[in-house]
Amino acid sequence: MVTLAAKDLSLNEVHHLLNLQRRDGQPFSDLLSLEPVTETEQQDLRQIRDDFGDYLNVGRVLEGQIQFLVVAPLLRLAGFYRLPIYISLEQGIAPIEILDEDTKITGRMDLLAARQDNLTRLWVLVLETKNSASEALNGLPQLLTYAFTSLEQQQSVWGLTTNGLSYRFVYLQAGDPATYHIMPELNLIDDDRALQLLQILKAVRMV
Repeated sequence: MVTLAAKDLSLNEVHHLLNLQRRDGQPFSDLLSLEPVTETEQQDLRQIRDDFGDYLNVGRVLEGQIQFLVVAPLLRLAGFYRLPIYISLEQGIAPIEILDEDTKITGRMDLLAARQDNLTRLWVLVLETKNSASEALNGLPQLLTYAFTSLEQQQSVWGLTTNGLSYRFVYLQAGDPATYHIMPELNLIDDDRALQLLQILKAVRMV
């Protein structure tokens, strides 16, 4: 059996090996209930943006720095640190075996935010981080592979890939074939899109 690393897969390989198909995108409002952002939350969001901007002015920001400077503060602000949601870092996925292809896919996701209620594990958000010089969607093949594993336990899952500035949410749904939607791009630079980013994170937490 051939073993492949998820980080080395192309998007075409992910589509083929996982029998996964892309569907036309949907507005966030079709999938989530968005609530207003408070003035205090807006101030915190601006501080996250300004802190990250200071690092960007110096040069390329690495993946680990992005996780500390942006991802962790955003998740805290959106309420992801509150139980019953549990954050896991650098968690390996169970090997995905594609028997028809005699292939096994392995990998390790950057971050998993999972709700744990009444001993039921619900995957809420799978997040893949790239450095600031990379396009956020460069993380899409990995993200889809990691999020796909959760469809054995539930009907849908949210994923997010980011380079710190650009944020691309992906919504996966179980089926034959399983499908995914790439949602509209959000960012930290434009006030409206940054506010929507926080709204989306808060709404995903409540799914």
